[in-house]
Amino acid sequence: MKTVDARGLSCPQPVILVTREIIAGEKEFEVLVDSEASYENVTRILENKGFKFSSEEKEDHIIIRIDRK
Repeated sequence: MKTVDARGLSCPQPVILVTREIIAGEKEFEVLVDSEASYENVTRILENKGFKFSSEEKEDHIIIRIDRK
């Protein structure tokens, strides 16, 4: 599974990285973010594009696992 590391990036960079993966046709990938704003923005774009996702909160970041099967 591909990992997009968006930790330390401010918006809109995490959203841009996720959008690139969507355009590239990725069906399954995970995104690492380290701010609530990035999490909210990334999950909003995923919901709008019809992706299913789950998230897991770690000590210093959040993992968003994306699946568009």
